[in-house]
Amino acid sequence: MKLLEGKTAIITGSGRGIGRSVAKLFVQHGASVLINDLDDDVGNQVAAEITSEGGQAIACNGSVTDETFPDRLVSRALDQFGRLDIIVNNAGYTWDAVVHNMTDNAWESMLAIHVTAPFRIIRAASSYLRQTAKAEISSGKRIHRKIINVSSVSGLTGNAGQVNYSAAKMGVVGMTKALAREWGRFNINVNAVAFGFIETRLTDAKEKGVRLNVEGHDVGIGVPEVAREEFKKLIPLGRPGTTDEAAGPVLFLASPLSDYVTGVVLTVAGGSYM
Repeated sequence: MKLLEGKTAIITGSGRGIGRSVAKLFVQHGASVLINDLDDDVGNQVAAEITSEGGQAIACNGSVTDETFPDRLVSRALDQFGRLDIIVNNAGYTWDAVVHNMTDNAWESMLAIHVTAPFRIIRAASSYLRQTAKAEISSGKRIHRKIINVSSVSGLTGNAGQVNYSAAKMGVVGMTKALAREWGRFNINVNAVAFGFIETRLTDAKEKGVRLNVEGHDVGIGVPEVAREEFKKLIPLGRPGTTDEAAGPVLFLASPLSDYVTGVVLTVAGGSYM
Protein backbone atom coordinates (compact mmCIF):
# COMPACT_ATOMS: atom_id res chain seq x y z
CA MET A 1 0.00 0.00 0.00
CA LYS A 2 1.32 3.43 -0.97
CA LEU A 3 0.69 5.86 1.87
CA LEU A 4 1.35 9.12 0.01
CA GLU A 5 -0.20 8.49 -3.40
CA GLY A 6 -0.83 11.80 -5.18
CA LYS A 7 0.74 13.92 -2.44
CA THR A 8 3.43 16.58 -2.88
CA ALA A 9 6.16 17.22 -0.30
CA ILE A 10 8.84 19.84 0.27
CA ILE A 11 11.82 18.32 2.10
CA THR A 12 14.60 20.72 3.01
CA GLY A 13 18.14 19.45 3.38
CA SER A 14 17.29 16.41 1.27
CA GLY A 15 20.48 16.09 -0.74
CA ARG A 16 22.16 13.94 1.90
CA GLY A 17 21.57 12.00 5.09
CA ILE A 18 18.17 11.76 6.71
CA GLY A 19 16.54 14.16 4.27
CA ARG A 20 17.64 12.11 1.27
CA SER A 21 16.29 8.92 2.84
CA VAL A 22 12.99 10.66 3.62
CA ALA A 23 12.68 11.84 0.01
CA LYS A 24 13.40 8.39 -1.39
CA LEU A 25 10.90 6.75 0.97
CA PHE A 26 8.20 9.31 0.20
CA VAL A 27 8.62 8.65 -3.53
CA GLN A 28 8.34 4.90 -2.93
CA HIS A 29 4.97 5.65 -1.33
CA GLY A 30 3.71 7.65 -4.29
CA ALA A 31 4.65 11.24 -3.41
CA SER A 32 6.13 13.88 -5.68
CA VAL A 33 9.00 15.61 -3.89
CA LEU A 34 10.85 18.89 -4.00
CA ILE A 35 14.51 18.30 -3.16
CA ASN A 36 16.52 21.05 -1.50
CA ASP A 37 20.20 21.25 -0.68
CA LEU A 38 22.73 23.99 -0.09
CA ASP A 39 24.95 22.32 -2.70
CA ASP A 40 23.35 22.67 -6.12
CA ASP A 41 25.12 19.64 -7.62
CA VAL A 42 24.08 17.38 -4.74
CA GLY A 43 20.44 18.42 -4.81
CA ASN A 44 20.19 18.08 -8.58
CA GLN A 45 21.77 14.64 -8.44
CA VAL A 46 19.20 13.30 -5.98
CA ALA A 47 16.32 14.72 -8.03
CA ALA A 48 17.81 13.16 -11.18
CA GLU A 49 18.20 9.77 -9.43
CA ILE A 50 14.56 9.77 -8.38
CA THR A 51 13.38 10.78 -11.84
CA SER A 52 15.51 8.10 -13.50
CA GLU A 53 13.85 5.52 -11.24
CA GLY A 54 10.38 6.60 -12.36
CA GLY A 55 9.56 8.98 -9.51
CA GLN A 56 8.52 12.62 -9.61
CA ALA A 57 11.11 15.05 -8.23
CA ILE A 58 12.42 18.53 -8.83
CA ALA A 59 15.19 20.46 -7.11
CA CYS A 60 15.09 23.94 -5.62
CA ASN A 61 18.53 24.42 -4.15
CA GLY A 62 19.87 27.19 -1.97
CA SER A 63 20.09 28.34 1.61
CA VAL A 64 16.86 28.17 3.58
CA THR A 65 18.21 30.98 5.77
CA ASP A 66 18.05 33.42 2.83
CA GLU A 67 15.06 35.68 3.57
CA THR A 68 13.82 35.46 -0.01
CA PHE A 69 14.22 31.70 -0.36
CA PRO A 70 11.10 30.34 1.44
CA ASP A 71 8.74 32.11 -0.99
CA ARG A 72 10.74 30.76 -3.92
CA LEU A 73 10.68 27.25 -2.45
CA VAL A 74 6.91 27.17 -1.97
CA SER A 75 6.21 28.82 -5.34
CA ARG A 76 8.41 26.26 -7.10
CA ALA A 77 6.45 23.36 -5.57
CA LEU A 78 3.08 24.87 -6.42
CA ASP A 79 4.10 25.87 -9.94
CA GLN A 80 5.50 22.42 -10.71
CA PHE A 81 3.03 20.14 -8.92
CA GLY A 82 -0.04 22.33 -8.43
CA ARG A 83 -0.43 21.38 -4.79
CA LEU A 84 1.40 21.11 -1.47
CA ASP A 85 0.52 18.51 1.14
CA ILE A 86 3.61 17.96 3.28
CA ILE A 87 6.49 20.10 4.53
CA VAL A 88 9.48 18.47 6.21
CA ASN A 89 11.76 21.07 7.78
CA ASN A 90 14.93 19.01 7.94
CA ALA A 91 17.82 21.28 6.84
CA GLY A 92 20.40 21.92 9.51
CA TYR A 93 23.89 21.46 10.85
CA THR A 94 25.82 21.80 14.12
CA TRP A 95 28.35 24.40 15.23
CA ASP A 96 29.68 23.15 18.55
CA ALA A 97 31.63 24.95 21.26
CA VAL A 98 31.50 25.31 25.03
CA VAL A 99 29.62 28.44 25.98
CA HIS A 100 32.63 30.57 26.97
CA ASN A 101 34.16 29.96 23.54
CA MET A 102 30.94 30.33 21.55
CA THR A 103 30.72 33.27 19.17
CA ASP A 104 27.63 35.31 18.37
CA ASN A 105 27.83 33.93 14.83
CA ALA A 106 27.68 30.34 16.11
CA TRP A 107 24.71 31.17 18.33
CA GLU A 108 22.76 33.14 15.75
CA SER A 109 23.46 30.69 12.93
CA MET A 110 21.86 27.81 14.83
CA LEU A 111 18.73 29.83 15.55
CA ALA A 112 18.58 30.94 11.91
CA ILE A 113 18.80 27.47 10.35
CA HIS A 114 16.78 25.48 12.87
CA VAL A 115 14.05 27.91 13.98
CA THR A 116 13.81 30.99 11.76
CA ALA A 117 14.07 29.13 8.44
CA PRO A 118 11.28 26.62 9.24
CA PHE A 119 9.13 29.48 10.53
CA ARG A 120 9.57 31.42 7.29
CA ILE A 121 8.87 28.36 5.13
CA ILE A 122 5.68 27.62 7.06
CA ARG A 123 4.66 31.28 6.81
CA ALA A 124 5.36 31.29 3.05
CA ALA A 125 3.04 28.29 2.65
CA SER A 126 0.37 29.58 5.01
CA SER A 127 -1.82 31.34 2.45
CA TYR A 128 -2.08 28.28 0.24
CA LEU A 129 -2.55 25.85 3.14
CA ARG A 130 -5.19 27.89 4.95
CA GLN A 131 -7.21 28.97 1.91
CA THR A 132 -7.21 25.47 0.45
CA ALA A 133 -8.33 24.03 3.77
CA LYS A 134 -11.13 26.58 4.13
CA ALA A 135 -12.47 25.72 0.68
CA GLU A 136 -12.34 21.99 1.43
CA ILE A 137 -14.04 22.37 4.81
CA SER A 138 -16.82 24.53 3.36
CA SER A 139 -17.56 21.77 0.84
CA GLY A 140 -17.68 19.13 3.55
CA LYS A 141 -14.26 17.59 2.90
CA ARG A 142 -11.68 16.67 5.51
CA ILE A 143 -8.25 16.51 3.90
CA HIS A 144 -5.22 16.45 6.16
CA ARG A 145 -1.93 18.13 5.39
CA LYS A 146 1.23 17.58 7.37
CA ILE A 147 4.13 19.62 8.71
CA ILE A 148 7.03 17.70 10.26
CA ASN A 149 9.77 19.68 11.97
CA VAL A 150 13.06 18.00 12.77
CA SER A 151 14.26 18.47 16.33
CA SER A 152 16.83 16.54 18.35
CA VAL A 153 17.25 14.87 21.71
CA SER A 154 19.82 17.62 22.32
CA GLY A 155 16.89 20.00 22.39
CA LEU A 156 14.87 17.85 24.76
CA THR A 157 17.61 17.07 27.27
CA GLY A 158 20.44 19.50 26.49
CA ASN A 159 23.95 18.53 25.44
CA ALA A 160 27.26 19.92 26.68
CA GLY A 161 29.02 21.86 23.95
CA GLN A 162 25.75 22.54 22.14
CA VAL A 163 24.08 25.41 23.97
CA ASN A 164 23.20 26.99 20.62
CA TYR A 165 21.98 23.81 18.92
CA SER A 166 20.06 22.64 22.01
CA ALA A 167 18.32 26.00 22.35
CA ALA A 168 17.38 26.02 18.67
CA LYS A 169 16.08 22.45 18.67
CA MET A 170 13.95 23.10 21.76
CA GLY A 171 12.67 26.17 19.93
CA VAL A 172 11.49 23.79 17.21
CA VAL A 173 9.40 21.98 19.83
CA GLY A 174 7.68 25.16 21.00
CA MET A 175 7.00 26.27 17.43
CA THR A 176 5.56 22.85 16.59
CA LYS A 177 3.17 22.78 19.53
CA ALA A 178 2.00 26.37 19.06
CA LEU A 179 1.31 25.84 15.37
CA ALA A 180 -0.51 22.57 16.07
CA ARG A 181 -2.92 24.56 18.25
CA GLU A 182 -3.36 27.27 15.61
CA TRP A 183 -3.86 25.06 12.57
CA GLY A 184 -5.73 22.04 13.89
CA ARG A 185 -8.98 23.64 12.71
CA PHE A 186 -7.59 23.55 9.16
CA ASN A 187 -6.89 19.79 9.36
CA ILE A 188 -3.16 20.53 9.34
CA ASN A 189 -1.19 18.19 11.59
CA VAL A 190 2.02 19.68 12.97
CA ASN A 191 4.49 17.33 14.64
CA ALA A 192 8.20 17.02 15.31
CA VAL A 193 10.74 14.21 15.26
CA ALA A 194 13.58 14.34 17.79
CA PHE A 195 16.43 12.23 16.50
CA GLY A 196 19.11 10.66 18.63
CA PHE A 197 22.33 9.11 17.33
CA ILE A 198 21.71 8.61 13.61
CA GLU A 199 24.75 7.90 11.41
CA THR A 200 25.20 11.02 9.26
CA ARG A 201 27.99 13.48 8.50
CA LEU A 202 27.04 15.38 11.64
CA THR A 203 27.65 12.37 13.89
CA ASP A 204 30.64 10.88 12.06
CA ALA A 205 34.04 10.89 13.76
CA LYS A 206 35.30 14.44 14.21
CA GLU A 207 38.80 13.15 13.62
CA LYS A 208 37.94 12.78 9.92
CA GLY A 209 38.10 16.55 9.66
CA VAL A 210 34.90 17.12 7.69
CA ARG A 211 34.12 20.82 7.33
CA LEU A 212 31.19 22.79 5.95
CA ASN A 213 31.21 26.20 4.35
CA VAL A 214 27.91 27.76 5.36
CA GLU A 215 27.07 31.40 4.75
CA GLY A 216 30.77 32.14 4.47
CA HIS A 217 31.62 30.39 7.75
CA ASP A 218 33.99 27.44 7.89
CA VAL A 219 32.47 24.98 10.38
CA GLY A 220 33.93 21.69 11.57
CA ILE A 221 31.35 18.96 12.15
CA GLY A 222 31.33 15.53 13.76
CA VAL A 223 31.67 13.94 17.17
CA PRO A 224 34.97 12.86 18.80
CA GLU A 225 35.37 9.08 18.47
CA VAL A 226 35.63 8.64 22.24
CA ALA A 227 32.28 10.39 22.70
CA ARG A 228 30.73 8.35 19.89
CA GLU A 229 31.64 5.14 21.69
CA GLU A 230 30.23 6.45 24.97
CA PHE A 231 26.97 7.48 23.28
CA LYS A 232 26.57 3.99 21.85
CA LYS A 233 26.66 2.53 25.37
CA LEU A 234 23.58 4.59 26.28
CA ILE A 235 21.43 3.17 23.49
CA PRO A 236 19.30 0.18 24.59
CA LEU A 237 19.24 -1.12 21.01
CA GLY A 238 23.03 -1.10 21.15
CA ARG A 239 23.83 0.87 17.99
CA PRO A 240 23.22 4.14 16.16
CA GLY A 241 20.32 4.32 13.75
CA THR A 242 20.57 4.48 9.99
CA THR A 243 19.11 7.26 7.88
CA ASP A 244 16.58 4.82 6.45
CA GLU A 245 15.44 3.95 9.97
CA ALA A 246 15.13 7.66 10.70
CA ALA A 247 12.95 8.15 7.63
CA GLY A 248 10.27 5.66 8.70
CA PRO A 249 8.81 7.73 11.56
CA VAL A 250 8.74 10.78 9.29
CA LEU A 251 6.69 8.78 6.78
CA PHE A 252 4.27 7.85 9.56
CA LEU A 253 3.76 11.50 10.52
CA ALA A 254 3.30 12.45 6.85
CA SER A 255 0.78 9.70 6.14
CA PRO A 256 -2.95 9.20 6.85
CA LEU A 257 -1.92 6.85 9.67
CA SER A 258 -1.22 9.95 11.78
CA ASP A 259 -4.34 11.97 10.95
CA TYR A 260 -5.30 12.11 14.64
CA VAL A 261 -1.78 12.90 15.84
CA THR A 262 -0.73 16.53 16.24
CA GLY A 263 1.48 18.57 18.56
CA VAL A 264 3.61 15.49 19.27
CA VAL A 265 7.39 15.17 19.52
CA LEU A 266 8.32 11.66 18.45
CA THR A 267 11.69 10.60 19.87
CA VAL A 268 13.63 8.37 17.48
CA ALA A 269 16.72 7.42 19.45
CA GLY A 270 16.92 3.63 19.81
CA GLY A 271 15.54 3.77 23.33
CA SER A 272 17.98 6.32 24.70
CA TYR A 273 16.52 9.39 26.42
CA MET A 274 13.30 7.48 27.14
